[in-house]
Amino acid sequence: MSWTLTISGAAIAKAGLNANSSVIMDSVILDKWSDMAEATLSTITRYDWVTNYANVKTTFKQVLSDAVSDMIAMKIINYDMSGYSSRAEAETMLDVLRDNVVRNIEVLKEEENKEKMF
Repeated sequence: MSWTLTISGAAIAKAGLNANSSVIMDSVILDKWSDMAEATLSTITRYDWVTNYANVKTTFKQVLSDAVSDMIAMKIINYDMSGYSSRAEAETMLDVLRDNVVRNIEVLKEEENKEKMF
């Protein structure tokens, strides 16, 4: 069920202006990466966010979107780093996205935070 927790535009924007144009236009690849990211988030946090998305309070939906769009953006960047001004630029972007994913996942794993989200 692609794009339940975020939108493709968020992931593409986070991948930056130098992201490979072919992959950001390929809905089949992006849909698959969306499914993977949503499944990964649900698995790591031990909660099915996709199935229960309608019950999440509006404010907290943005945390889910932030985490999932970061995961997808990382896949977009990793797909082809040649468009970035340097490999270091792409790697720095990946590091920033990874740090944000890790922080969001840590928050989403905690039961007391999950309870407040519904």
